Order: sequence, then structure tokens, then C-alpha cells
Amino acid sequence: MRNSKMLWALLGTACVFAFTGQILSAQQKAPSSTAQVHVVITDMSVRADSELPRLRPDEVKVKQGKTFLQVTQLIPAQGDNAALQLMILIDDTLDPVIGGNLNELKEFIKAQPPSTVIGIGYMSSASVNIVQNFTADHELAVKAVRLPRGGLSTMDSPYLSLISLVKGWPQQNVRREVLMLSDGIDRLRGEKPAPSRLGPNYGPTYHSMPTISVDANSASEISQRYNVIVHSLYAVGVGRAGRSSWDLQLGLGGLSKIADETGGECYSLSTSTLVSFKPYLERFQRTLDNQYYLVFLATPKKNAGLQRVRIETEVSNSEIAAPDNVWVPAAK
Repeated sequence: MRNSKMLWALLGTACVFAFTGQILSAQQKAPSSTAQVHVVITDMSVRADSELPRLRPDEVKVKQGKTFLQVTQLIPAQGDNAALQLMILIDDTLDPVIGGNLNELKEFIKAQPPSTVIGIGYMSSASVNIVQNFTADHELAVKAVRLPRGGLSTMDSPYLSLISLVKGWPQQNVRREVLMLSDGIDRLRGEKPAPSRLGPNYGPTYHSMPTISVDANSASEISQRYNVIVHSLYAVGVGRAGRSSWDLQLGLGGLSKIADETGGECYSLSTSTLVSFKPYLERFQRTLDNQYYLVFLATPKKNAGLQRVRIETEVSNSEIAAPDNVWVPAAK
């Protein structure tokens, strides 16, 4: 069975568009006391019925604490700079009744521009089975989409599956994004002992998903570390957890957390089954159509690590979605 390692072994033979735009040719040398940080941001309209103006570098502010960091480049992810690697991950614990919705996903894949290469993977047993490596042949990607198996194992965790994908994803000078179809329920870590706080102290007792999965934190941090934006499309899974309103809320919370913190979006109608994926995929397309490469200068610390920043704009009707944290190399 093919797994996520095959994606990276074959990536060199896939049709991957190199990012040959301004961000390489016009890169500025940063002062020795600072380090260049590269991120992808999305300009989102506050009101969907209004057009988005093109952002200028002086209209984007990067703030760390009370300090504004210097923005050196802002390049639209269009034209020669439109290259995108999009991995679509489908949770194999989802209910197969979403079959009709998958036809809408296929139409979305077919409509992608040639600059977008698409991979298809299925999440199960805390790993990813890559059924289609990145390809610019979108018809080939469509053929790889199948119904989720609608089965369970003792190792099902969409967050560990995401981690295994991101950690093995070779870094490229292109946009790297994930669209996850999942209910977000971590069935691997669904039970956790917790002491009783009310009534007689019976000692540690087991509770089903007492909180958002701890692996959601790790998945978010690793995605931000490697500049991968994670989006999610909510769909209902099988089993008792898939019928538990408590587990469903926590699963949706995990998906929303990762999307918010990496600069993506979680598309859902609360925990209800979506009648149609189409309006959410249209919103996702608008997101992909309004992205920018942002380069700014940060102050390195003794050790490399994630640093908290806020990326904002005051342009009318614009709201920026960006990672909460950026990776800054160690001071030289």
C-alpha cells in the first residue's frame, strides 16, 4: 500500500511549478541583526459583496508586541508567482454518504489553473495513504478521489496524520496548502483519565474526549514551522463519537484551531452535515485567488523558533488571514 513517503520519493518526477518570481530575484539582504521571514497571507473581504483592492507593501503591518517590523516585499501569488501545491486529505472515518459532495470536490479540482498541482491522500491509523502524488493533470487527481471507507481503527487521529504529512513535505518556494475533509475527532486519544472534582473522590476516571486533542496543538505548530496553511471542510464521521454532540464540538474545535492559527479557514455549518460542499469550495477558491507572499525582517533569538506576530491592514473591506507564529532562524 502506498503511503506518504511515496509522495516525496516521486515528487521530483511530478509536474511541480518552480517559483521563479520576484521573491527570488529581488530578495534583499537583511541586516546582520535581523532575519528575513517569508510567509503566505490571504486578503479576505470583510463584506463578500465588495471587491478587494490589490494590497501595497505599505498597507500591510507586521507587529510583534508593541514593535512594528519592517516589511520588505509583498508579492501577489498570481501570474509567474501563482505556483501552488495543494494536498487534499480525506478522513477515512467519514460517513460514505458524502459521496454526492465528492462530485462537487471533483469539479473544484478540475477547475484549478495549470499552476496548481494537486495530491490526494486518505487519513487513517495516524498516517496518510497517498493515492495520487502531486500532479498538474487534474483529471488524474479526480480519478484518485474515492468514497471514504467509513471504518474505524484504534489509531485514528487526523492530527497525527497531518503531522506525518507536513514533516515529510519537501520545502519549496511555492505556496503549500492542505484541505482536510474530516470531523476532527481524535479517536486515538479520545479517552483520558481525569480526577473527579465534585462529590466523593473516586480517583481518576475516564472521559470521552475531555478537551480538544493535544495533537491539534502539535499539528498547528508543525504546520506553522514549515509554512503550510491548513484549511478544513467539516464532514461527519461514523461510530458513536460521530453521533456524540460533545465529541463533534471538540472535533470541530480542533479543526478550527489549526485553520485559524496557520492562516487558513474551517468551512462548516456548525456540526451539521453539509447539504452541499459547493458554496464552501467557492469561498476556498476566493481564498486561493487573493494570497500574497510577504517578506519582513524579524529579530533572531539565541535559538531558532516560532515567534508570535500579528499581520494586519487598515485597508477598507480587507482582513488578513495569516499564521499566528512565524519561524525565525537563530541569531548568527
